[in-house]
Amino acid sequence: MASARTTGTTERPAGARSRDPQPTGAWPARARDWAEIQERMLVPLHEAVYDRLEVGPATSVLGLGCRSGLALLLAAGRGAQVAGLEPQDELRELARGRRLQVGASARTTAAVPRSAYSLVTVFEQLPGAADPQRVVTEAARLTLRGGHVVLAAWGPPERCESAPVLDVARRMAGRTTARDPFGLSSPGALEDLLAPAGLRPAGSGRVGCPFAYPDLDSAVRGLLSTGLFDAAAEFSGLPLVAKELAEVLHPYLRPDGSVRMENVFRYLVAEQPGQPGQPR
Repeated sequence: MASARTTGTTERPAGARSRDPQPTGAWPARARDWAEIQERMLVPLHEAVYDRLEVGPATSVLGLGCRSGLALLLAAGRGAQVAGLEPQDELRELARGRRLQVGASARTTAAVPRSAYSLVTVFEQLPGAADPQRVVTEAARLTLRGGHVVLAAWGPPERCESAPVLDVARRMAGRTTARDPFGLSSPGALEDLLAPAGLRPAGSGRVGCPFAYPDLDSAVRGLLSTGLFDAAAEFSGLPLVAKELAEVLHPYLRPDGSVRMENVFRYLVAEQPGQPGQPR
């Protein structure tokens, strides 16, 4: 069984100062930054969902937009059958390097072994999605009747210390179509996506997900790897966006040089009506 352990970043000695961030815009490097720095920040969210739905050997899990696959590894560690879909090539290859079955699209690949799953998760994809409704409709299509879809989004901005940092993405994107990461954080926003997809609500929750980094450089690289700053980097240039990120992160620097921001994420559990275990 694949291990749920991830590669960590190198810690600097206490009191050491970080060098100026020098992030790269190349996707392979950003994919590695996601896998090595950022993906573990959402582990409390993944575990809370799996605990609530009692994920185990009887569960088949599909991760939509699974990125490098940590959430799937955690489900596999509970005995679940797992697969994922990830459109970004470098992230998909990292997931496959973890011996996960991950395809680019359910409609164009045979890399995922089933046509429908008892649990479909959308943990990371919605905040940056151009068309969230389309994502949820696709998740519903891939869910067995009686199964569940889980959607996740940032909590209220006033509960997230990363909100001023994420605002860099909006301010530096000019007139491009950059999405507001908190666009689905208002009351009822996630719920509004369910009925058009044929789903019904079945519970929700909020989970604390601190963003903690050993130093400023890791914080900048980790945040850039989320994809939320892509439009800003394209419009204003990556070096300028990285510099601005470093500036707005200074209030969250600790005396030992580490960075920590307290955040809240919200998840919504939806049910696919019908006889459990039957295809949609």
